[in-house]
Amino acid sequence: MNIILTGATGFLGSRLATTLYSKPDLKLTAAVRRRIKIPVAHIVEVLGLEANSDWSTALANQQVVIHAAARAHIMRDEVSNPLTEYRRVNVDGTLNLARQSAAVGVERFIFISSIKVNGEQTHKGQAFKPDDVPCPEYAYGISKWEAEEGLKEVSADTGMEVVIIRSPLVYGPGVKSNFASMIKLVEKGIPLPLGAIHNQRSLVALDNLVDLIITCIDHPAAANQVFLAADGEDMSTTELLLGVAKAAGKPSRLIPIPSSVLMLAATLLGKKNVAQRLLGSLQVDISKARDLLGWEPPISVEEGLRRCFSKD
Repeated sequence: MNIILTGATGFLGSRLATTLYSKPDLKLTAAVRRRIKIPVAHIVEVLGLEANSDWSTALANQQVVIHAAARAHIMRDEVSNPLTEYRRVNVDGTLNLARQSAAVGVERFIFISSIKVNGEQTHKGQAFKPDDVPCPEYAYGISKWEAEEGLKEVSADTGMEVVIIRSPLVYGPGVKSNFASMIKLVEKGIPLPLGAIHNQRSLVALDNLVDLIITCIDHPAAANQVFLAADGEDMSTTELLLGVAKAAGKPSRLIPIPSSVLMLAATLLGKKNVAQRLLGSLQVDISKARDLLGWEPPISVEEGLRRCFSKD
């Protein structure tokens, strides 16, 4: 089977490319903006993910598109209109690729979306589900939702199968952003005031997400469905930090300060959004993937955290 992957140089894409390349029945092409060494059968250079990008060479003879490239969620976005920039890449660029894919006979288009389409928080014990009414709050989530809606229209108009996978925070070897910062704090042994947090959050290990994507490449039941990805083991922020410390082989230094005190302090400091991510709940229900695809996350949270520190 011929597969083309966008975003092959990113955190998720590079791991996905390596895994796909190891499968003898798959021929992988990577669409990249600059030519670098990655384990794929073929590399094509594209100018970018724009509304007018020409994908004709890249899409020739492809059966499946895995679209992992995107303008990623940016914590401190400095552009004047973030939503416009997100839409330019994540909506216009995605739908241009999808229409050209359908026009040349691509059979299935797998879109890596975000749990932010569902929203930013859940009530503890009430997990997000794929068929919930979307409620994105910020520009990144809005752009992903609009791309999803456009892809459904392309599918309805052309018959090309679309599979949407929404993911929460992904962690694994080479993780960056806030998760990487948390790892560094734990490794340095810095005391953290997060020893009494009783929320529940879903994460997804990099290898679990890769496994779900690969399952969706040719599974008949995946066609035209939305799936949520997660490890299937929710934990509190306190439990996560304890798990990171254990995986790093470091003592945990957590100070038990009540969530209400932390939220008040963060609000006074203008960091309420940051506190909500640390203190609030965000749970994901993966039962649809389990029921329709027979999919189970292949590794545990404990193993996923261990791999963050693995030298393999």
